[in-house]
Amino acid sequence: MNPRRAQLSLTVQYATRNDDLPARDLLRRWVRSTLAPGTRSKAAVTLRFVDEAEGRALNRKYRERDRATNVLSFVYDDEPGMYGGDIVLCAPVLRREAAAQGKPLTAHCAHLVVHGLLHLQGADHEDPVEAARMEAREIAILAQLGFPNPYAAAPVNPAARRSRRSVR
Repeated sequence: MNPRRAQLSLTVQYATRNDDLPARDLLRRWVRSTLAPGTRSKAAVTLRFVDEAEGRALNRKYRERDRATNVLSFVYDDEPGMYGGDIVLCAPVLRREAAAQGKPLTAHCAHLVVHGLLHLQGADHEDPVEAARMEAREIAILAQLGFPNPYAAAPVNPAARRSRRSVR
């Protein structure tokens, strides 16, 4: 028996500069690849790319942390048999993290979209066992999408190191 994936309603919002951010069709592919087959019949997800100010305001309001963060997931459990929620991705934070980690922005975005979607499906990383389980799922999904393990040490990017030195 071939388990069916959830029927997907995906909204993508770019509330910030998006010339280097993934296109909607690519985001849809990542979301579909992350939805667990056979568990729920529908999914309604909004992916919203925001600027630093909106990312900081949301993180302050909902997590009481006065700084922008890379991804926030808001789960809506109000309809049985459905995954629902918003995933907010802070584009400037994603860009900085990708550069610092020496990885393409697309790979970093894919990782955090998958990460956020797993949260919408109930995954968490509050304790070490759950964190290991969630990371293993992320690594497997990203591998299916053609991305390397996001937790493996990235090679040192000499150009990034030089640019950091010149800023000091």
